[in-house]
Amino acid sequence: MSDFASRLTEGVRRHGPLCVGIDPHAGKVPALFGGDTARGLEYWGRALVEVAAGKVAVVKPQVGFFERLGPGGMAALAAVTRAAREAGLIVLMDAKRGDIGSTAEGYAEAYLSPGAFFEADAVTVNPYMGLDTLEPFAQRAAANGKGVVVLVRTSNPGAADFQMLDTGGEPLYIRVAEALRPLTERLMSPCGWSNLMMVVGATAPDEARRVRVAAPKALFLVPGYGAQGADPRDALAGLIARGNHIEGGVVSASRSVNFPDSAAGAATIEAWQDAIAAAIDNARAGLAEAVTA
Repeated sequence: MSDFASRLTEGVRRHGPLCVGIDPHAGKVPALFGGDTARGLEYWGRALVEVAAGKVAVVKPQVGFFERLGPGGMAALAAVTRAAREAGLIVLMDAKRGDIGSTAEGYAEAYLSPGAFFEADAVTVNPYMGLDTLEPFAQRAAANGKGVVVLVRTSNPGAADFQMLDTGGEPLYIRVAEALRPLTERLMSPCGWSNLMMVVGATAPDEARRVRVAAPKALFLVPGYGAQGADPRDALAGLIARGNHIEGGVVSASRSVNFPDSAAGAATIEAWQDAIAAAIDNARAGLAEAVTA
């Protein structure tokens, strides 16, 4: 199997940069699938995967929305993740793990080991406790053809509380990107991109451009497109145009493609899937138009 960066780069060339989030918010899963239950989350997530396959290369399950339902919810997460990978989709597990020593080893094993219950292609991690906390993830990624997705400049309103703090001429998020350079180089792929990915929010296009200068070989995961308010041009600010296509990462949309208004009144699963397919197509088209504009 090729490494994560190669798989993602080839997938984006085929399908474009849209990544479909899988975010089963409380009370949002339609009764058609069983509602806000572990079974409902599994059936809904698998139906979403069925629509996404062939339209996008990448999906991003949000662990917290499954975890809130206990063991059943986590079993649903595992089932949805397996279905996505069996459908040929790349899975970015949005878990935002970050801890020290053997605890970090446990998280890395859970998400980045072949055959693990929650096996994904990459997992999001928080670097706040230091570079040593990333090492177990980096080692698993290197050994197993996986990726590590590090929070750098996130899309939430409170991101500026710490990430924008001045650290002697540069904001903290730039210092984080710079500190990740050795690991980025260590995890380089033959495709020319690193298996280290950075989270850089679509709601901060100027910052995305600055991170791209600081980290020219890192892939970007760009959340915030759609419901969080970022337009396609902002979402693509840190990615790289190659003719009529984009390289260097993916742009994630979740609520806008999980729960479009057009799907709210669907009476059948087929009608629901048609509405989701249209929402995904619309999100893809917006990015494609921004690339060629």
